[in-house]
Amino acid sequence: MKTKFENLRVYQMSETLADEIWEIVVGWNNLAKDTLGKQIIRSADSVRANIAEGEGRGTHLDNKRFVRIARGSLQETQHWLRRAYKRNLLTKEQIEKLKPLIENLLPSLNAYLRSIGKTEGLKTKN
Repeated sequence: MKTKFENLRVYQMSETLADEIWEIVVGWNNLAKDTLGKQIIRSADSVRANIAEGEGRGTHLDNKRFVRIARGSLQETQHWLRRAYKRNLLTKEQIEKLKPLIENLLPSLNAYLRSIGKTEGLKTKN
């Protein structure tokens, strides 16, 4: 049985991004892996970890706070991707594969953030 956060589309999207980044970094040389690689993997994994933690906190305010942190981690991931590209660690093909994942994830995080707590008032009485 999946936990609630695993069913979230935004969590699944962030997991795909993190897995794609992992697959790329695994092929880098030791210096690149040990420096930039570790940073980019941590920031990408942090996106989904914060979505999961926010969902588990139990309050809408805490959940929103962690989604904002996830959004910051996504922007950090974008920073590290830019650095990796500038250092010739990413190919244009890899960038083309990652770009739509990021371009779809940011608005999805924003939409998820706006949706938190909105369904509470919509529950029907039994």
